[in-house]
This record gives sequence, structure tokens and C-alpha cells, in this order.
Amino acid sequence: MPRRVTWSERKARWQNRWHARRAARARPPTGFVAQPEPRTIGRLVKGRQLVAGKVLLAGHLVDLRERSVWDIAAPTPTFAEQLHGFGWMDDLAALGDRAARDTAQEWTYEWIERYAGGSGVGWTPDLAGRRIIRWINHSALLLDGQNRSNSEAFTLSLAQQTLFLGKRWSAAAPGLPRVEALTGLIYAGLSLNGMDGMIDQAAAGLGRECDAQVDAGGGVATRSPEDLLEVFTLLNWAALALAETGRNVRPALAAAIERIAPTLRALRHADGGLARFHGGGRGAEGRLDLALAMSGIKATAGAGLAMGYARLHGGRTSLVMDAALPPQGAASRNAHASTLALEVTSGRRPLIVNCGSGAEFGGTWQKAGRATPSHSVLGIDGVSSSLLRRGAQAQLAGGPREVHAQALAGEGLTGVVAGHDGYAASHGLSYLRRIEMATDGRMIFGEETLAAVSDAEQAQFRAALAGFGNGREGIPFSLRFHLHPDVDASVDMGGTAVSLALKSGEIWVLRYEGRFRLSLSASVYLEKGRLEPRAAKQVVLSGVAIDYATRIRWSLAKAQDTPVGLRDLVMDEPGGLADES
Repeated sequence: MPRRVTWSERKARWQNRWHARRAARARPPTGFVAQPEPRTIGRLVKGRQLVAGKVLLAGHLVDLRERSVWDIAAPTPTFAEQLHGFGWMDDLAALGDRAARDTAQEWTYEWIERYAGGSGVGWTPDLAGRRIIRWINHSALLLDGQNRSNSEAFTLSLAQQTLFLGKRWSAAAPGLPRVEALTGLIYAGLSLNGMDGMIDQAAAGLGRECDAQVDAGGGVATRSPEDLLEVFTLLNWAALALAETGRNVRPALAAAIERIAPTLRALRHADGGLARFHGGGRGAEGRLDLALAMSGIKATAGAGLAMGYARLHGGRTSLVMDAALPPQGAASRNAHASTLALEVTSGRRPLIVNCGSGAEFGGTWQKAGRATPSHSVLGIDGVSSSLLRRGAQAQLAGGPREVHAQALAGEGLTGVVAGHDGYAASHGLSYLRRIEMATDGRMIFGEETLAAVSDAEQAQFRAALAGFGNGREGIPFSLRFHLHPDVDASVDMGGTAVSLALKSGEIWVLRYEGRFRLSLSASVYLEKGRLEPRAAKQVVLSGVAIDYATRIRWSLAKAQDTPVGLRDLVMDEPGGLADES
């Protein structure tokens, strides 16, 4: 069911249309006075697909079949937004040949012909900012070989969009959308004739947004690592563009960049990709490394959590756990019920993952991906640690009131112990998770506990037990380990262990203690940029909570004959239409 549009959203849409049409009637000065160095990166394979008429956006593939890209019926609103945002221009620029130039020019000048008058879904502050950045970055490509009439139409449309953005940037949602709008306004102010008056207001607005939206620990309210990367990238672009034109970078902007860089390093797995939590993916290939390099910030995160995540690493192994309260309020529209979920990567091979965001595959998949069973964590069967209101993009409700985490250190080990009370109100149970990793990264120990401690919790637990009839005893729960699709898993040792083989040749073995049921079940890997969810597997340890305390111990270890240093020379499958990773 689509999310209900609020009155404030309808009002914002009307105001966007009014200001867009007003800007389209203006005749401001046109032309370039300077051009920031292009810093966007695209993918060659996607550029080739676009030239061939294969448009893959928001998880949907459209074959143009000689049609204009602007004649197709967008399969989803997100597809239309990505099309009008012109982020795909980076992929055509990455290809950079004559066919890519012709495609970029054809689609851009047709957009001007159809939508420059202020119509279409692209007249929102964040999309206008995104589009302005791409048009300015790739203006040499777009103006190459064009006649005077087209060139003037291009620069006039840029100026008109800048006027619109100057009026409407403050209407963009706080966080990433507003940062995108303000960065576009800074680019336009620095680059376009007569628009330099926009620079100070945009820089001041961006500074205020940095203070308001980037917390003291370098995190953002959505707690999405990919959102943080996108904000960081835009802030870098704005700071570098200002510095290159001899303007001062405001202290708030520079300080935000300094806070974010160490946090992003802490959220990066051993393979260079981001941990996938709260609607975020791994990040576009190469963007994280490029953004960190551009920032010039070498600092690493200090002790404690980074944006609410605990990170353990040893040797070539990394583990990231969600160890804080889930996002709240409007920031939780894409948030997941993932409290205490973890991911593990060995070398450049993801091993244990979360299913990820299903937003690109429709509302049903998006809602499923947000639920606790889609994460590598223990959950009580049939419920999530945070409740999901109706609708795929609904805010989280209920959920943990308290999440605590503490670092552990011992001889040859590092670890974290964390807990939450997300099941206390409904079942009288608190959840405690203890994870330890050997310093060489070859062994991970886990201990999961469901406990009713206080008198009130024990009374609620007894009431919950009484609610399970039909001969069922205890409250059923499942501990899930979702595996990356490239992991080859098999039940071993008479059903008491699971062998996990990576493409690198590494073998990991998952074992457990106690009277629980082990199974190897189907799972999915929800990956941005693919047409369909990828089939995967999950290891499930099932049991029932009968007593006031139930404990399950497990270990994940490299097989003894796996060498310490293993050269991973296996090439991944070549990318196709559905590939992004």
C-alpha cells in the first residue's frame, strides 16, 4: 500500500511547481565563469548499457527499443526520480566515446525541450541539486559540437534551475536531500555567470546543516552507513569547489568532514565495502576510497561505537554489529529492526550478511528486508525487535527503549557485549549478545542469552508462556546467520556444524552448543542495482525459551588447514545488466 501523502507534502509539491514555473520565465545572465573539476565516478559497463538503450534504475530495467528515454512510463516513482536526477550521466562520462557523448547530449537537450518550463518530477530541491552538479561536471561533454542555440538553451536552463534552487533549497528534507540541494547551489554559484550571489547563502546553509545533522561522533540520524557516505561525498565536493576558487571553507563544513571520515573507516569491512544496515548498501564501487582520499583526513575512529556500531577486526577478518537504538521519527522511514545484528567479512569475501534493503524490488520486499528475521541476529519467532507500521516506508514504532554495549578485551581476544530490551514489553525477555574475536581473526565466539530478570519481566514472561497453547511449550526463537550468495554451505559432522566455503578457498566452520535444531534454509540477498533478489542461504539455530534464562553458544572458525596468508586470485563473475557489486 503506498504511503499516504501528507498535507505538508502536497503543499511542498505545489510550491515547487510554482517556483519552477516562475524560474522558467526568468531570463538571467548565462554562461560559465569557472568549472569545478569533475569528481563524480561512473561505471563503464553501465555506460555501455545506456548507449545500447538498456536503462537500469531503481532495480528496474527498461529497454528503450528506439524510443526516447523521456517517453517511457516510469515503473516506479524512484525510477523517475533517478532518471530526472541525471546520476546516470556519470556512467556515460565514464564510457566517454562518441556514442556516449551523443546519448548524453540527446537525453539532456530533450529534457530541456520538455521540462525546462518547470514541469516534470525533476523540479524538487534535491533532484535539481543533483542534476545541476552533473550538468556542470560534464558540461564539456554536453556542449561538445553543439550549435549556439543548443548551448544557449543549456546554460539558460542551468541558470533557471539555479534560481529555483535558491528559492527552494530550504524545503528539502533535512539531511542528505538538503545537503544535495545546497551542494548543487554552491556548484552553480561558483560556475555560472551572475550566480555568485548564491554562494554565501548556500555555504552558510550547508554549515548550519552540518552542525544540525552531523553529530559529535560523525554520524547522521538515519544511521545508514551509505547515507553517511553520500553526505560525506557531497561535503567533500562542496569544500573542494570552494577552496579551488579561492573561497574560505566554513569551519562547520571542515569540522563535519573531519568528524565523518574516521566514522566511515570504522564502518568499512575488510573488503572495502560498507556494512549494510538501515536501508544502506555497500556503496558505489570506489566511492568510499575516493571520498576518504579527497578529504585528506587520515584519522581513524577512537574507542567505542561509531554511529552506534561496534567493529571488531583481526587479521583479514572484520565484524560490524548494530549496537545502538534504531533511528527515531522521520529518520526511521528506511530503518530496519536490526538491533544487535552483525556482518562478517573475510578478506575481500563477505561471509555473514544481512539481507539488505528491498526498496528497489517493491514494497513487499522492502518491508520484508526491514524485519528482524532478515538480519543475522537472534529473534523471537513471528515478531521483530522494533515494530514496523503499515507501509513499506513507515516509521519504526515501539522497539528497544534501552540498548547498551561495552567493549571487551582479553589475552588474544577483543570483543563486545551488548543487549536490548526490545522483547521485554511483549515477552518479558531481554536479549544479551556477547561476541569475541581472536586477534588473528581466525576464530569468533558468540553467546546469545534471553533472560527475564526483574519481577515484572518474569511475570510478563509467564504470561507470554501461557499464551502458547496447542501443546507448544516455550517461546520459540531463531538465531539466524544469513550468508552471502557466493558462500557454499553444507551441513557437516552429523548435523552439528555447517561448513562455509568461500570463493577464495577459505573454509569456515560454524558450530554450536546445546539442545537446539540446526537447519540450512533459503535466504535472499537484496542488492541495489540488480533486477531480482539473489538466492542465498541462511544457517538457522532454533529453540524455545522455557526458563527465565536461555543461552546458546556458537563459534565460527577457519578450518585448521586454511593458511594464514591466502592469495585470493579467483575473479568474480563478469558484470551484466544486473550487476552492481
